[in-house]
Amino acid sequence: MKLSWGTGIWAFYGLFVVGILTLVGMSVAQKIDLVTDQYYAEELRFQSKIDKINNAKKLTTPLRWEVTDAGVQVFYPADLKGIEGKINLYCPSDNRKDFSVAITPNAQHQQLIPAAKIATGRYQIQFDWTHNGTTYWNDGTILFAR
Repeated sequence: MKLSWGTGIWAFYGLFVVGILTLVGMSVAQKIDLVTDQYYAEELRFQSKIDKINNAKKLTTPLRWEVTDAGVQVFYPADLKGIEGKINLYCPSDNRKDFSVAITPNAQHQQLIPAAKIATGRYQIQFDWTHNGTTYWNDGTILFAR
């Protein structure tokens, strides 16, 4: 059996179309995690975030945190009373692991985020907090493994 040039060209274009449709199908099924869905609103608030970071850098005793077997232990500045705010844990690889916790320091100016609430993975930890009307921002990266 002998194939003509026309048959070969049609076979090539047919395989090309099938390949393109396969790639389109794969790209539609791809899960895309965004940092935030409101990029424009976040951009407008960016200068206030810079101001918060500068306020945090001026503290004599900085906010700090460490990962332990019990969870994430947060140490707030002891000279600041009445701290309020929110802790965000953002997982870049899977937004289903993202969650927020209210800032509630105990009498020793510490807070524990229990390990049971945190799935294994790499997180961006973000502290958006206030004290006496002054706003602060701290952030960093943690790796939580069990």
